[in-house]
Parts: sequence; C-alpha cells; structure tokens
Amino acid sequence: MVRGKTQMKRIENPTSRQVTFSKRRNGLLKKAFELSVLCDVEVALIIFSPRGKPYEFASSSMQETIERYLRHTKDNRVKPTEQSMQWQHLKTEAEKMLKKIELLEVSRRKLLGENLGSCTLEGLQQIEQQLERSVTRVRARKAKVFKDQIEKLKEKIDVYTFEGSDLHRGSHYPDLPR
Repeated sequence: MVRGKTQMKRIENPTSRQVTFSKRRNGLLKKAFELSVLCDVEVALIIFSPRGKPYEFASSSMQETIERYLRHTKDNRVKPTEQSMQWQHLKTEAEKMLKKIELLEVSRRKLLGENLGSCTLEGLQQIEQQLERSVTRVRARKAKVFKDQIEKLKEKIDVYTFEGSDLHRGSHYPDLPR
C-alpha cells in the first residue's frame, strides 16, 4: 500500500483525527527522545490533546528545563532594554557635552574680542573683568617665574664668586705663593 501525500488541513472526522493525534504524538515523543540521546541535548516537550489532557517528555527535570528557559528568555528580554537605556544615556551625555563645547567656544571667541556685536553693556563689563582677572594671574605667574630665575642666577653668581676667590688665592695652583 502506497502512502499518499497528506494535506495540511484539519481532519474533519473526529475518530480519524483522534487516531492521527495518537500516532503523531507518539512519533513526536519518540523524536524528542532520540534527539536528546543522539545529540546530548536537554529537551522538554509538552503536548495538550484536544480535550486538554497533557502529554510530556523531558530528557531531565521538566521543571528545571522550564525554569532554565524562563531565565534565558528573561535575560534576553532585559538586555536589549538595558542596552537601549545605556544608549539613550550616552546619547544624552553626548548632547550635553556638545552644548558645553558650543558655550565654551562662544566664550573663547568673546575673550578673543570676536563676535561682540550681540553683547550687552553688562556682558562686555563681565568680559572685561574676566580679562583683568586673567591678566592679573598671568602677571603674578610671570613675576614668580622671574623671581625664581633671579634666585637661580644669584646662586650661580655666588658659586662663581667663591670659585673665583679660590682661584685668586691660588688654591688651584699649588706652585704659586699664597
């Protein structure tokens, strides 16, 4: 007897449908068992009959397999959300940084005397005060650097003076009278 190709549609005859269900259910359970043994994988299969009766196969504990599945799907659902939240946070931070850079650039231009046309009298006075404070700090630093250099030069003069007096006394030339 030759098997014909089965059409994939609902079987109308309830008796034939029940027989087909029983045979295919057993075949599916057998395939799940074979897959777990041959490939050394964890398999869990649950089938509910048309009347609601459950049939199951599990290569290990059904409960542990279901819990593992739930953990896995939960982890996969959380990750994209965390990634999108992290991406949104980075995007917000980048926008804040761009605004800060813009403000700093505008401030720099004003301190250089550029783009002052839109400044009010108060704004110009603030820029002037800021420049005066900056000039004061620069002058103080310059004075400190000069002072340090003068101290170093004085130390060198003292060293050379001392060495010169030794030379003059002839300490380096033992043949000369003292």
